[in-house]
Amino acid sequence: MRIATRAGRTVLVSPDSATVVDLAKASEGEFGPDPRQVFDAWDALVRWYGAATIDFAAGDRYELSELEAPSSDPRQVFAIGLNYRDHADESGFTYPKQPAVFTKFLGSFAGPAGDLALAGETVDWEAELVVVIGKPTRNVAVEDAWSHVAGLTVGQDFSERTFQLAGPVPQFSLGKSFVGFSPQGPWLVTPDEVPDPDRLHISCTVNGETVQSSSTKQLIFPVSTLISHLSSVLELSPGDVIFTGTPSGVGGARKPPWFLKEGDVVETSIEGIGTMRHVCVKAQ
Repeated sequence: MRIATRAGRTVLVSPDSATVVDLAKASEGEFGPDPRQVFDAWDALVRWYGAATIDFAAGDRYELSELEAPSSDPRQVFAIGLNYRDHADESGFTYPKQPAVFTKFLGSFAGPAGDLALAGETVDWEAELVVVIGKPTRNVAVEDAWSHVAGLTVGQDFSERTFQLAGPVPQFSLGKSFVGFSPQGPWLVTPDEVPDPDRLHISCTVNGETVQSSSTKQLIFPVSTLISHLSSVLELSPGDVIFTGTPSGVGGARKPPWFLKEGDVVETSIEGIGTMRHVCVKAQ
């Protein structure tokens, strides 16, 4: 199953991604239209979808720019730093002993296509696999963690490095939460629809040049470990969003550093999920 958010309403995405169907209308009001309500009833939705006959041929054609983050109103947002072996290696850091957790604020959420307003002269890219929680999750074991996942989507953790690293204490959350700095999409894909959720190819291009190309098998703390770790501290709620970290190839680690400039086109892709596209523009 694939779902997306369009005009604030949850929609079902056809298998070929050509059309969308309004979930509340298709389910005769049983689910949605509010995305948070959909995740609160996730298990029931999955059962309904398995038995339903959806007329996708009669669905709406759409543009990617019409779509919003699949879980557009989560209760909590988590992000993980330094979580790929190749990224830790390029950054010159030893592998962390436990996940380095921060947050990205909801005001930075955006959809899978559109303009990225450059908030400074050192804006960097970070392609990420994003996980959305599908049920209340507290003290879950690693081996049970995937059963608590609603789905996966593509994300970008855009970062204004100068702001992020300004001392005396780095401002990770604010430096990564300017407007538009947390795009996700194009849609949420349930784990059963991807080849192997623990081994997905992830990539990012800038103006067609590949700058990141790796696999989620490089994660130091895989999805199941992250969910178990976070849920040992607090309860995760349906719809909660987890940015799982970025692989090597970020601009700030290059010599000389390479940052985004006006007119650059950033495309972010994950195997079995989809691609986002953002055009860099001058901040107003």
